[in-house]
Amino acid sequence: MKVTIDIPDALWRNARKLVAREGITHSALIERGIRRVLSEAKPFKKLSKEPFKLRDGSFKGNGLRPELRDVPWSMIRALS
Repeated sequence: MKVTIDIPDALWRNARKLVAREGITHSALIERGIRRVLSEAKPFKKLSKEPFKLRDGSFKGNGLRPELRDVPWSMIRALS
């Protein structure tokens, strides 16, 4: 991904020296820095510790009325 960032001049001069000394690219230096900061950061909090569980929405009964057992859903919807 390409990004544009503003870096203070003094910091960039020091970064250029380090890049030249270590024989790496500016991108590699920035990536190394981001990885280091992320590894030292606190882990992201999960929104929920438990997986989502759908409540039981069923109700008592014996299913469809016998006269509707072989009727297409379109007709049952129309009747409702």
